[in-house]
Amino acid sequence: MLKQLRQLFSREKANTEAVEEVTLETLLDRGWLELFYQPKVELKTRRLAGAEGLIRARHPTRGILAPAAFLPGANEQSLLELTEYVIRTALRDWEAFAARGSSLKLSVNAPVSALLKVPLTTLLREERPRAATWPGLILEVTEDEIVHDLKIANDVADSLRTFNCTLALDDFGAGYSSLARLRQLPFTELKIDRSYAADCHMDRFNAGVCETIVELARRFGLQTVAEGVESNHEAHKLQGIGCELGQGCLFAKPMPKEQLIGIIWRRMHASTVGHARQPAAALRGARA
Repeated sequence: MLKQLRQLFSREKANTEAVEEVTLETLLDRGWLELFYQPKVELKTRRLAGAEGLIRARHPTRGILAPAAFLPGANEQSLLELTEYVIRTALRDWEAFAARGSSLKLSVNAPVSALLKVPLTTLLREERPRAATWPGLILEVTEDEIVHDLKIANDVADSLRTFNCTLALDDFGAGYSSLARLRQLPFTELKIDRSYAADCHMDRFNAGVCETIVELARRFGLQTVAEGVESNHEAHKLQGIGCELGQGCLFAKPMPKEQLIGIIWRRMHASTVGHARQPAAALRGARA
């Protein structure tokens, strides 16, 4: 009888956990968050050029959770804590990548509110790597959030520049700003929104938008990254119009830090034995 009661209690507890709402607050409190990294690849050489840190939750019963499962409805304080956690983690993870011989430039997402309310300069002053090879950190903000207050963008960019931290404009083309305002924005990198990179090899409108963005970026000395690249046709077209970097499932899905470290190690090992194309092959293997 006692054994049956224990079994019943265990089933009820499991059912309760199954329907328990997963919140960002809970994940922060329990330490269940981590960064997955999606590689950025040079379109011309298909070599690893950087990586974007993307937040994931490793739930003990539900497995890996994407942001859609826990970010909706999160309060501002939790989002600020999340931003600080993401930046600290990326700075720490760079050390792990560097230990494998790769000075990988990392980027993370940040809401505009965090640029003002998180003590970024103090955080970077205290936590940034001191190695001479550290290439800096990129904070990605979305176009629709930042273009409404260019003064904020410029003030933040000025304060971060001292610590080798720069801003990237994410999802460019998806918002409502005029491309002509690009010269007013203090960014070093433009990320072409997936909606325009998609089928750009055969969609004349998308191809035209991508060409315009790349040309404007070139004029203002900015690097371009195409998001969501899913086919070789798209990659070849983007390379042909001058886009430098690509990011998407064609190359690799977001992966745990340890998996990317493995790819870096294989790349370094391959270079010592003369297999110059090994990095591309390693990334192709990470798509699954």
